[in-house]
Amino acid sequence: MKILLVNDDGITAPGLAALKEAVQGRGEITVIAPQQQRSGMSHAITIDQPLRLRSVEQGFTVTGTPVDCVIMAMRGLDLEPDFVLSGINHGANLGTDVLYSGTVAAAVEGVLNGVRSIALSLAGSSSFLPTATQVARELLFEEPGFLLRPELIPASGVLNINIPALPRERIKGVRYTRLGVRRYDGMVQRRQDPWGSDYYWLGGIPGTLESNELEIDVAAVDQGYVSITPLQFDLTDYRALERLRSLG
Repeated sequence: MKILLVNDDGITAPGLAALKEAVQGRGEITVIAPQQQRSGMSHAITIDQPLRLRSVEQGFTVTGTPVDCVIMAMRGLDLEPDFVLSGINHGANLGTDVLYSGTVAAAVEGVLNGVRSIALSLAGSSSFLPTATQVARELLFEEPGFLLRPELIPASGVLNINIPALPRERIKGVRYTRLGVRRYDGMVQRRQDPWGSDYYWLGGIPGTLESNELEIDVAAVDQGYVSITPLQFDLTDYRALERLRSLG
């Protein structure tokens, strides 16, 4: 089994090391990641400047985005992995987060290149990475889930896994979920520099849950469950399409 590991937090991120630990000894492992933190890049690719690919102790680095890393792995290094695993992200990728997430986008790029892919995220403090490592290993390789099988990973999309930031014994189980809506409070923060000019930080904290239904990824993780959400990247609104076609 050949496994490609990638992330959006950069080559030195503890989450990437945790994911490598989770899959160690399970096959031929290749690591490729951005040279630095590139969160929130979504599916961006670098087309306005050259990319540099370097071999480092952890694997390979690319001076680009998470998607650039997957492209370079398969087109630059001519790798042919059986699976792409992206993460473990420092922070949740729940609900509408997936539209911005470099972690999820890297997994999607794997699928676009014909490789089944999974995105993994830790929904909270990195102090719980040992828990995330253990949970990732269990989900990927142990029964009853044993997700690292072609028949369980959609060929036209990805599995998006979010792990609660809790001790292992407090995680209640696994829920197979759909995407919710995740809104943030204080998304734009205005500040002033020492010369009195305004500057802005985009960020914020998650707002109040819109629903407590455990079938929704945001609610499931909030209540202590691992959420596993199958995602597809066909964004077509088929109902609207049929209404438009009915116009003749």
